[in-house]
Amino acid sequence: MNRIGVFIASALIVLMLAASTVFIVDQRQIAVVYALGEIKTVITEPGLKVKLPPPLQNVVFLDKRIQTLDSPETRPIFTAEKNRLVIDWLVKWRIAEPRQFIRNSGADMRNLDNRLAPVVQAAFNEVVTRRTVTAVLATERDKVVQDVRDRLADEAKSFGIEILDVRLKRVDFVVEITDAVYRRMESERKRVANELRSTGNAESEKIRADADRQREVIVAEAYRDSQKVKGEGDAKASALYADAFGRDPQFAQFYRSLEAYRASFRNRSDLMVVDPSSEFFQSMRGSGTPAPAPARR
Repeated sequence: MNRIGVFIASALIVLMLAASTVFIVDQRQIAVVYALGEIKTVITEPGLKVKLPPPLQNVVFLDKRIQTLDSPETRPIFTAEKNRLVIDWLVKWRIAEPRQFIRNSGADMRNLDNRLAPVVQAAFNEVVTRRTVTAVLATERDKVVQDVRDRLADEAKSFGIEILDVRLKRVDFVVEITDAVYRRMESERKRVANELRSTGNAESEKIRADADRQREVIVAEAYRDSQKVKGEGDAKASALYADAFGRDPQFAQFYRSLEAYRASFRNRSDLMVVDPSSEFFQSMRGSGTPAPAPARR
């Protein structure tokens, strides 16, 4: 029974030693083998690998994929006109020399982010300070990025990395200047709106005045034409009346009398004090009826 226990224990020890000497390198990783604290081998090819058991040899894995470093904080940068800009950037990098990377930053990749961020910020400070706001925002934006990338290429060698890309995420004025710019833009928009409103009011008044003028002209022309037609009608009616009355003077006199009666007795409440023997009532009495004699007192 003791022999079986010893055998099992020996087998477990052998398995543990074998497991400590074998490791797998993923295709996304770089394996760095240490021998008593010194870098012994750097393995970049994936697969099953063998090393000496600890503490003779240890292995550390590094990520060989492309990494992204974002600007940790937004510090204002002065331009050539002494204007302050806030720039957010990002840098794409990956490990090129694992030995140099470990010597400089150790096996923790976060250490590189802390050391590389100030270098990138300094590069942007140097490049942006020589340019104007317009150049940074528009005309030389790509040139700014390229200059920063060229400057970081030499610095990256000391870190054991390769700079793949540099990008500008945001370029803006500081908060105080941004508020002033927004207020100026707002006042400018209001000025343009007021100008357009004034122009519109002037145009509306012009259109309204022109419409009123055309209305007055149309009304005047219509009144002129109506008076002309009315005058022609009255003239024609007068000619017809004259012709008719010329043919029968007695009828004309009778018609005139009827018109006079119609105008005089328009309402029942009308009261006239007239001598009954006057010629006004001749048509009522008839042509053969003499006028009544006036009453004697």
